[in-house]
Amino acid sequence: MTEQPVKPVLQKPPGYRDPSTPVQPGPRPPPSKAVLPTSYKPKKRRRSCCRPCCCCLFALILVLILVVAVACGIFYLWFEPRLPAFHLQSFRIPRFNVTVKTDGTYLDAQTITRVEAKNPNGKLSLFYKQSHVTVTLGEDDTELGPRKVPGFTQRKQNSTSLKAETGVRNQLVDDGVGKRLKAGFRNKEMVVKVEVRSRVGFIVDGQSVGPLGVKVICGGVSLKRLEAGYMPKCTINTLKWINIH
Repeated sequence: MTEQPVKPVLQKPPGYRDPSTPVQPGPRPPPSKAVLPTSYKPKKRRRSCCRPCCCCLFALILVLILVVAVACGIFYLWFEPRLPAFHLQSFRIPRFNVTVKTDGTYLDAQTITRVEAKNPNGKLSLFYKQSHVTVTLGEDDTELGPRKVPGFTQRKQNSTSLKAETGVRNQLVDDGVGKRLKAGFRNKEMVVKVEVRSRVGFIVDGQSVGPLGVKVICGGVSLKRLEAGYMPKCTINTLKWINIH
């Protein structure tokens, strides 16, 4: 029996795909990033030197505060600084006249006041800047003044008398105020008040510390008690560090 000739195997051309073979999905391409506008692109953060500088400045301020607090504590414990004490030493009214005219009521008055300032410190001297003395009369607080008193220096545990002459001439006042002042001066029931505004500082080894603004209020008593010899102690209020012009 004759053998059939063997058919040669045909070679598949390049790129041939058998239609019976299932198609397998290929790898997915990576998702593309959305392109942001230039204004939305995150900026690279740069290390700033502000934070270390602020920390150093804060630490320096704390150290300075601590040094000042310690120095003030040592100063207070060693010198025991105290503000001066004030007394109303004398008060006189050499001239007082209330005149009623057709065009109003006029006041003509003069006062002479002495306020004693005492330095209670045993280790510190005091210095006083220019003081302003104001006198008020009656329940309506009719003001006479102010009068300026030059500054001065006060040694340890020393007393100084401040003299101030205040007054007004032909000052127009309300008719009711004039009547009350006239009646109060006549029966000696008129209330007198003296106010002193000044600046006081300490002297340490020739160096000035301060000054501190103070307001001193003396009186608030009747003229009858003052003429009888009663000289009240003045109250002192500490103000802020101010300049009085």
